[in-house]
Amino acid sequence: MAKPGDKDITLPFPILVGDIGGTNARFALLIDAMAEPKQFPIVQTADFANIDDALQAAILDKSSIQPRAAILALAGPIQGDEVPLTNCDWIVRPKEMIEKLGFEDVLLVNDFEAQALAIASLGDADREQIGAGEEKMAQSRVVLGPGTGLGVAGLVHAQHTWFPVPGEGGHVDMGPRSERDYRIWPFLEPIEGRISAEQLLCGRGIMNIYRAVSAADGKEAPLETPAAVTSAALAQTDAVAVETVSLFCGYLGRVAGDMAMIFMAKGGVYLAGGISQKILPALRGPEFRAAFEDKAPHGAMLRDIPTFVVTHPMAALAGLAAFARMPDRFGVATEGRRWKS
Repeated sequence: MAKPGDKDITLPFPILVGDIGGTNARFALLIDAMAEPKQFPIVQTADFANIDDALQAAILDKSSIQPRAAILALAGPIQGDEVPLTNCDWIVRPKEMIEKLGFEDVLLVNDFEAQALAIASLGDADREQIGAGEEKMAQSRVVLGPGTGLGVAGLVHAQHTWFPVPGEGGHVDMGPRSERDYRIWPFLEPIEGRISAEQLLCGRGIMNIYRAVSAADGKEAPLETPAAVTSAALAQTDAVAVETVSLFCGYLGRVAGDMAMIFMAKGGVYLAGGISQKILPALRGPEFRAAFEDKAPHGAMLRDIPTFVVTHPMAALAGLAAFARMPDRFGVATEGRRWKS
């Protein structure tokens, strides 16, 4: 494991980069600092008992080039030599990976740390701006990702270096503001007595809002999945689904504006993940940006901050690859998160 004060953050090529979530695991191989990442087919975590079996079968057995190092982004806190994932049964054991799979160097980071690394260098082709605001190139940024949960990370720029700041911002409190909110809120499902942002802004959050809207109006709630709700909303075939996605966009704008103020994110706020991409037509509407800017007494400041939807299909892998190529550009903490042979 990395020693306190260890400043050598360069990993040996070839480097395997991985983005491991609750359902899917995505991997790519970076042969050297100049090469484009070679992507492998997406792995379903349920198909393998553990990450070692998945890596052996899906990567190592399929490539003539064996990676010497691995940088893995995990959906969960990284503590100790055994790291369980939050939403799947895998436990990542870097010492065993080194012993059994032949890695020399393993670095674990938070999944939204990888998203933060990505937004340091996304070009116009990999993002779409929502609303007004002007990007300040060397200013701090924020990334939010509604998915299985709600991930949040900051990206602070200081001393010519980008510092990713992972955290649990998705669990901040949410409260009602509008008259409609006050009608809906009693029907929302809380978590241990409170409504957090994640209770609204993720896949199950879409269903939470949908059922609450239906209950508040005394209507049936026949749609059973987040995909069904978002599809019906975008197709304008279900009035409750349309309102659900409209509210979702507004609530996402509220949280995004809060995070922009916390990090003074004049470099922009980025929405990552599959849900943001799927509901992009709705995010282009007025609800998201209006809620983002509605931050008296700092509305003028928020109006100047740009917001983007990340459209890159493998943004986290791109962020890890950027770090692997140029680690000195980023202030990634390795102590307690790096293992060497």
